Amino acid sequence: MTAPLKQAGFRQTRFRIGGMDCASCAAKIDTAVRRLDGVADVSVSVTGASMTVSHGDALLEDKVLQQVARLGYGIVRADAGSDRHAPAGKVQSAEASHLHGDAGPGQAWWRSRRAVLTLACAAALLAAYGIGHLLPAAERGLFLAALLVGLVPIARRALMAALAGTPFSIEMLMTIAAAGAVMIGATEEAAAVVVLFLIGEMLEGLAAGRARASIQGLADLVPKVALVERAGGTVEVAAERLAVGDVIVVRPGDRIPADGEIVEGASDIDEAPVTGESMPKRKGIFEPVFAGTISTDGVLKVRVTAAASDNTIARVVRLVEEAQEAKAPTERFIDRFSRYYTPAVLAAGVLVAVLPPLLAGGDWNQWIYKGLAILLIGCPCALVVSTPAAIAAGLATGARRGLLMKGGAVLEGFRDITAVAFDKTGTLTEGKPVVTDVLAFGRDERAVLALAAALEQGSSHPLAMAILDRAKADKAPMPPALAARAISGKGVEGSVGGVAAFLGSGQAATERATLSEAQRLAIDSLNGEGKTVSVLLANGAVAGLIAMRDEPRPDAAEGIAALKALRIRAVMLTGDNRRTAEAIATSLGIDARAELLPQDKQRIVGELQRQGLKVAKVGDGINDAPALAAADIGIAMGGGTDVALETADAAILHGRVMDVARMVRLSRAVMANIHQNIGVALGLKAVFLVTTIAGITGLWPAILADTGATVLVTANAMRLLRWRG
Repeated sequence: MTAPLKQAGFRQTRFRIGGMDCASCAAKIDTAVRRLDGVADVSVSVTGASMTVSHGDALLEDKVLQQVARLGYGIVRADAGSDRHAPAGKVQSAEASHLHGDAGPGQAWWRSRRAVLTLACAAALLAAYGIGHLLPAAERGLFLAALLVGLVPIARRALMAALAGTPFSIEMLMTIAAAGAVMIGATEEAAAVVVLFLIGEMLEGLAAGRARASIQGLADLVPKVALVERAGGTVEVAAERLAVGDVIVVRPGDRIPADGEIVEGASDIDEAPVTGESMPKRKGIFEPVFAGTISTDGVLKVRVTAAASDNTIARVVRLVEEAQEAKAPTERFIDRFSRYYTPAVLAAGVLVAVLPPLLAGGDWNQWIYKGLAILLIGCPCALVVSTPAAIAAGLATGARRGLLMKGGAVLEGFRDITAVAFDKTGTLTEGKPVVTDVLAFGRDERAVLALAAALEQGSSHPLAMAILDRAKADKAPMPPALAARAISGKGVEGSVGGVAAFLGSGQAATERATLSEAQRLAIDSLNGEGKTVSVLLANGAVAGLIAMRDEPRPDAAEGIAALKALRIRAVMLTGDNRRTAEAIATSLGIDARAELLPQDKQRIVGELQRQGLKVAKVGDGINDAPALAAADIGIAMGGGTDVALETADAAILHGRVMDVARMVRLSRAVMANIHQNIGVALGLKAVFLVTTIAGITGLWPAILADTGATVLVTANAMRLLRWRG
């Protein structure tokens, strides 16, 4: 399955599906729905418990619901209820009372329909053993009854799957093997095999539920209620009903119920639940905050900037669910392989059962028994689940750490990246200037900052804001400036405490005062470091120099070093001037290409690709759009904006340069996990195939091999949920 079609003329309808816990389930649903008239494409996500159908206007929704319900799964339209991210247990239909039934919300796993059926079948088997020991004549009938308790639902699903276009399902192989065992008198073993099969299915469901819970846990970070300012007071409102523009009150210790901007107050914000950052960040007026984070020590008033359905966490959950519907190349290969593998196993079982008796006079019962065991050994569950389980776990664990990848193909592609091209402003750097140096002449640094800040009060220019922030941080006094005025292209002047002050560029300052050789050398030196220098004049004399620069992110150097450790080349592509670019690049230990237009960045990405490199491009998702599109993988750097989530192949939500290396490491960990899973699945089957033909093992070990392999690969994939990067 690929991502859903999005061509003109097709519409998309999304459904929530209950009881779908394995890749085999997804394959049956996919095949069945594709057979309906009007369906152009189908994408099914096991972990997201969802299905997206691309179709023309002629699609009858009832047909889709009926087709899936016939297979025994619960299904509703995704927008049919108010809970957009409801767990699968909330969408069970009346027809979903079958072995794949989920526990309802808040219900213990052992009370689910699946667990009840498994326990009932196991109890019937134990009863058959006990009563059969007392009444040997009734033993066969008792074991047959125990067998039917579990086999009837399995056989029904096999029949429905066959009618819907999947004749070679795991349920069909199980039904044939159990029926064949009864025919040759191995009723007791057949009943035991069915119980073991149901136990394996139940464990699969538990593992799938755990993967779902990982994503659902993100949605649960957002509190259910919010305090909204109304008519001079506050009222409690459901968080899902908050509208853009509402002002909410967040008390110390409260989780913030919506994405927004602080309009009053300041507080240390604990972003660990969303970003994983261990240290709280101090935030004040006009700074953004995200739903699910915690105000630790201050009362805040926050203006809501995104509705509940579109806040950062909701969009992350939605993106991950949609990403899980797009299969990776390895997953698509395993799917294609399994289509031929299952019929081949069935053919092999028939040949083993028939050829030795016909050609060598072997015992029919003995070889039929071995043929049935081969059917169970060959069940493709472990093989089919090996890749999607790991991909889903990788996408989920990445999302919890702000590493969003749009599908398994992107996650798999990171493994092969050999070069990363970074934008500078807002990607390697913070995206806003800060004061880096204050040089004072004839007075102290705080006095220089005080005069400069007094002149800049009320300005919203980025350089002015940098000076004001530094003055505030250094607790420099800011007296009022009289007759302050901006001089276009030169600077700002005014009277501060009786001192005639001017703050402007070096060239403008030389028109008003004479700079010493030392002062000129200092300006040239600072400019050489890629810094912008403002000169402060007081009563016609140079009082100080203030240098500013857009500084690298705190982890930029570490992030570049991490890529180099992974043998990945890093290069900076920027439209900024060469001197500034080279200064930043030198401090980070990265090659730089400067003064580039968007098409130049795209051209350089192409040059790197022609050198045989697999290139990832990291940028802001707008100015770098051509290069992002040309790269093998485009990565948007941003704080959860629409562009960061929707423009590129992947997004780094929390602005950490180190996260590029983490994406590569996660991809490599996932691919290693997949190779382990495939090795376990095929290795166990190969071993038991040989021992079965040799007469060493029979039906019990055969189903244990299949169930055991499925549980092992699922458990191994779930280890990725604990990945820390």
